[in-house]
Amino acid sequence: MPADTTPLRRQPVQQRSAKRVEQMLDASAALIDELGYDALTTTLIAKRAGVAVGSLYQFFPDKRAVVQALTQRNMERFVAAVNERLTELSPEHWWDVVDSILDIYLRMHREVPGFSKVHFGDVVDRQLLDEDRDNNAVLVDSLTDLLSVRVDRPVEDLRFAITIANEAADALLKLAFRREASGDEKIVTETKYLVKGYLASKFGE
Repeated sequence: MPADTTPLRRQPVQQRSAKRVEQMLDASAALIDELGYDALTTTLIAKRAGVAVGSLYQFFPDKRAVVQALTQRNMERFVAAVNERLTELSPEHWWDVVDSILDIYLRMHREVPGFSKVHFGDVVDRQLLDEDRDNNAVLVDSLTDLLSVRVDRPVEDLRFAITIANEAADALLKLAFRREASGDEKIVTETKYLVKGYLASKFGE
């Protein structure tokens, strides 16, 4: 994600201001879980965060910008968690990589407030994270950057394979969560099997 892509009107400089912004993001996440994105308002966010509406508008022009910042934070945490897990694993084949990435996504879906409703932004805008790329492309580029240093394959071949795998996994996991609030384990298992098989066919086992 480009460093200058930010929904913030201004960056919080003081620790107190940064804490207020985090409170706003946490409040929006909790309200999205309770009410959904459409019912979310800046007034509700400010009230839940314990700040004045004017304080919110110092940093965000509207509720979309708040949720954009929340989604960026979730993306950063997801990528950081994947990177940490891959460093721990030193994976010898795709099986460990796929399991780790999907397991982290599932954990965030189940545990991170607001994530199950917004994911990486499509419910708001397919290009919420970056005006030049759709949200899945931002995710794919981040994963490609992580994996390219661990996989001896041309970067464009890797990016293409991750794109196909991600789109397939995205569709199947949406089905899993439509079937069960916590994710249908049978569908999750089949998703891992399908993605592993596809990647193995591209890069070997």
